[in-house]
Amino acid sequence: MSTVTTPQSGRAASPTVPVSGEQPATVPVPGEPPVSAASERETAPAPRRDAEASKAAILRAARYLLARHAHADITLKAVADRAGVSAPLILKYFGNKDALFARVMSFESDADALLDAPLEELGRHMVRHLLEGQTQRGADPVLRIVFAPLQGEQGDILRANFRTQVSERLAGRLSGPDAGLRAELAVSTLLGLGVMYGIARGTHLRATTIDTIVDRYAPAVQAQLAP
Repeated sequence: MSTVTTPQSGRAASPTVPVSGEQPATVPVPGEPPVSAASERETAPAPRRDAEASKAAILRAARYLLARHAHADITLKAVADRAGVSAPLILKYFGNKDALFARVMSFESDADALLDAPLEELGRHMVRHLLEGQTQRGADPVLRIVFAPLQGEQGDILRANFRTQVSERLAGRLSGPDAGLRAELAVSTLLGLGVMYGIARGTHLRATTIDTIVDRYAPAVQAQLAP
């Protein structure tokens, strides 16, 4: 490799421009050993996927598969492949398959959001929350109960959770006679909309704005909530 002589000292100094066919050297930091560009690439930390986003993707994937397959036939690998994560990451976040699907079969957190409105506005809130869940969040808060017959004994768990965490919880907020009946009628009205919008995918329904659907449909839900 050629050298350049500095006029002040006459000593050889590293060239500022590489000779043809050579690669420029990495400038070393004083007091530290030189690091190659390849080494820098190897040691640079890989970007980390947000843990909460990964957990949400895993739960969405498990819900999707549970709506199409029996619980016993769903593998962690299938969930991982759909979620775009590794199976060991599912174990890290949820412990095991049973713990993951216990989360999927619970309606507790969904009911928190579904019923989070004053009683006089609850019908509108429930309809909007269901439609926005399907269109914006990719998760319906209650529709997976429709697939309980696919699940055998796990379906019994789904039904029990749905009754206590959704229907009976709603009934507890209602005053007047037949609160349990009215709660179940309100929820069944909501489920009908979820099936038509998310499963049957009604063309007229899906071509209509959420605001318009809420205006037309919410009174039918609210009517069951009134004494």
